[in-house]
Parts: sequence; structure tokens; C-alpha cells
Amino acid sequence: MIKTPVYTWIGLAIILGGQALLAAGSSFMATWLTPVMWTGLILLLDGIVYRLSGRSWLMTRRREFPLLILASVAVWLIFEAYNLHLRNWRYEGLPDSSLVRDLGYFWSFATIIPGVFEIVDLVQALIDRAVKPRNVPRSMVPAGPSWAWWLAGVAMITIPLALPASAAAYLFGAVWIGFFLLLDPLNENLGLPSLRQQWRRGSRHKIWALLLGGLICGLVWETWNQQAVAAGGAYWVYLIPEGLRPFGLTFGQMPLLGLLGFPPFALELFAFYTIIRESLGGDRIFGARPLDG
Repeated sequence: MIKTPVYTWIGLAIILGGQALLAAGSSFMATWLTPVMWTGLILLLDGIVYRLSGRSWLMTRRREFPLLILASVAVWLIFEAYNLHLRNWRYEGLPDSSLVRDLGYFWSFATIIPGVFEIVDLVQALIDRAVKPRNVPRSMVPAGPSWAWWLAGVAMITIPLALPASAAAYLFGAVWIGFFLLLDPLNENLGLPSLRQQWRRGSRHKIWALLLGGLICGLVWETWNQQAVAAGGAYWVYLIPEGLRPFGLTFGQMPLLGLLGFPPFALELFAFYTIIRESLGGDRIFGARPLDG
């Protein structure tokens, strides 16, 4: 029988302790809520995934985990660079010290891909337990030509940068989708794990896990962000144009329409990480990828 790793309970303690401190009015926790909560959640979920599947990042892919952290920071900085032009969000309540502020940025950005992948792995482990895999002939599930995906991806990530900021602000959704359309066919052509390839083969568990996991991540992010807002801590504010806020409906700080960006964001992170990992040695350096099927 697979034992639950000790760090699982440490993660749970971090989450419960953080919530208790926040309720007690801790200014430290209000400022550092996002990275603290996500660190706890990563530890908790990794242990649960290991218990369910016998595989997890911190137990069977431990050597690769530092790359996951660094890739998370690097990839999110790309979106931060886009935001300099598109101006879709800004941060409030940050520490005055630039050194402490940069530490907070790094810690928060470092939890993004690990947090998404842990939730996705949990969803996939539950799906694999509940649904028997089906082998569907490739011809039954066409994905379209890879060059069309690639051209669409290039257009989606370049056109927003070519437009004035006032118009580009409406097109951030294209960026969330564009990098996936650009990178996934490239991964396929390089013989790397590709969601297009899995779709054609009829193996869709990973795709559904990424989509559902991305949505869950969005809900969790916004829940904790709203708690930070209420506590007067550090949080982000969306500057999405009013035209993209139908009926003024929001979930926390996020317009409901914006929640649709989180599922493709998870697909995008998978494609990003796949090519980053390969460029640094792939399976030769990090071993097999047991959770990518």
C-alpha cells in the first residue's frame, strides 16, 4: 500500500495555518497570501496524487522539479511583458522594498506551473480511476493541418502587439490561446508529447484534465486573491475593458468572461514546458515523463 508522504500534511498545515492567521488579521499573511497558499496546496496535492497513482513530481520526478519552478517564472514573465502593452492587470498592496517585492514576484510566479500541473495531475488521476481508456483509430479524430495551427498561433501572439494599447487590451484572450497553437504543433513535429497527437489517437484524458484543471486553478486563484483584497493585503486588479465585462458579472476580481482564459492557459503551459524541458536535455537528463499520457 502506498503511504501518504509526510509533506502532504505539511501542505495542509500551511493552508490551514495561513487561513487562521488571515482571519486573525495578520498583515504578513495578507501580503504573502498567494505564494504561501499555493506552496501549501502544491505540497498537499502532490502527496494526494502520489497516494492515488504512485507517481508525483516530488516523489518520482524530484530531480525535475527545480526546472518546473524556473520554467514557471520564465513563462510568466513572457505574459508580464505582454501586459506592459496590453495593460490587463496591475498589482496593489505590494511591499515598499524593491528587494522584498522582487522576492514576492519570484515566489508567486514560481508556484504557477507547479500549481496548475498538480491540480491537473489530480484531475487526471481521478479520471483515470473512473474512466477506462479507449483506443480510437487516428482517422476518426482529425486535428487539422499543423501549419494552420502554427499560422493562427503566430497571428494571435503578434497582432495584439502591433495594435494601439487601447485596442490590444481587447485581445489578451488571443495570447492565452496563441502560444498553444504555435507550440503544440512544433512539439508534435519534434516527436515530443503533443496534445494534437493525443487528440488524433483518441487519448483525451490529458486534454480534459488540463482544461478542467485550468478552470479549477482560476477559481482557486481568484478566491485567494479576493481574500487578500478583503484583508487589505497584496493582490491584483484586472483592467479588462468594460466591453469584456458582460452585465458586470465577476468572480472575485475577475470578470466571468475572463475565467474562460484559464482552461486554454493550462494547455499553453503544457506546450511551453514540453519544449523547455526538451531544450534542456529532455528524457536524457530528467528521465521519463510518467504523467504526460
